[in-house]
Amino acid sequence: MSSRATCLAFVVGWLPTLLGAEPVAAHRLAPVLWELRESFGGRVEIRWKAALVQPAGSALRPMLPAACESVDSPVATLDSSSATLRWSVACGHRGLVGQTLRVEGLPGSGTDVVLRIELADGRQLQAVLSGSRGSFRVPERDGRLAMLADYAALGVGHILSGLDHLLFVLGLLLLVRRRRRLMATITAFTVGHSLTLSLAVLGVVAFSAPLVEVLIAGSLLVLASQLAQPASAPSRGRTPWVLALGFGLLHGFGFAGALAEAGLPAGEIPLALLAFNTGIEAGQIGFVAAVLVLGPMLRPIWARAPAWCARVPAYAIGSLAAFWCFERAGPLLGG
Repeated sequence: MSSRATCLAFVVGWLPTLLGAEPVAAHRLAPVLWELRESFGGRVEIRWKAALVQPAGSALRPMLPAACESVDSPVATLDSSSATLRWSVACGHRGLVGQTLRVEGLPGSGTDVVLRIELADGRQLQAVLSGSRGSFRVPERDGRLAMLADYAALGVGHILSGLDHLLFVLGLLLLVRRRRRLMATITAFTVGHSLTLSLAVLGVVAFSAPLVEVLIAGSLLVLASQLAQPASAPSRGRTPWVLALGFGLLHGFGFAGALAEAGLPAGEIPLALLAFNTGIEAGQIGFVAAVLVLGPMLRPIWARAPAWCARVPAYAIGSLAAFWCFERAGPLLGG
């Protein structure tokens, strides 16, 4: 490290003494907290918090990688039981990844150091440094292929576990029988939810998650009302692609909410978003394929069923949609 960084390490090690703490006989005390928060460009905000009462002769010093240079003067604060020092360093374009952090003076100190790291790529790491383990190497980032696979799997899992989304796709399959028209309708739904998913995740548009969930249930209710109409009704499935595109926009906000909960890796947001959306499409295509394969197999059984059975899917979807509308509207109404 530079001479300035060395000076900082000295200040940190003797901070409690410099602030007036008296050494006591060696015994295990509350651990020291060492926090590092990395941002893009390799800048790292550091917080070192130690108890005022320290074992006799102990002087713990955090040692940063040689590439890390101090960029501002340390600021010390004191409360009734601890002393805290804050400063910033610049560690180059690579940052902390692959670097080793260590603490000098741990053997025989009678205390441990809790190390917490927030990396620019979104990862949060934690380790406990002690006399037997005085250093920690920040692991490399997962490869892009691993990240893409993880987010694609997340997308598949979300669509296949989202009953409201699957019921909407099923309703479209029941509403539209012509193969070419069905492809256009499913494509419109895909375009709709892909557009709003991307815009919401990238921060271009904002949305109210509780309201979106109510509107998604409402989209199912509208679709169920279409299915409940007689096949000969002129308004039944007249422009299904318009319906699919419009409500696909709503469902995209729902997908964005799920992705927001999972989090996105900083610096890889476009790729993670693409992988997640690809996973959604893969799950959706798999579901559509399964329905199209099972449909002909069930057709003979369905043909022998009473005529009223043809309305069962519409009423089942509509009943669930109505229930979800009331259930999801509760938080909006303060219930």
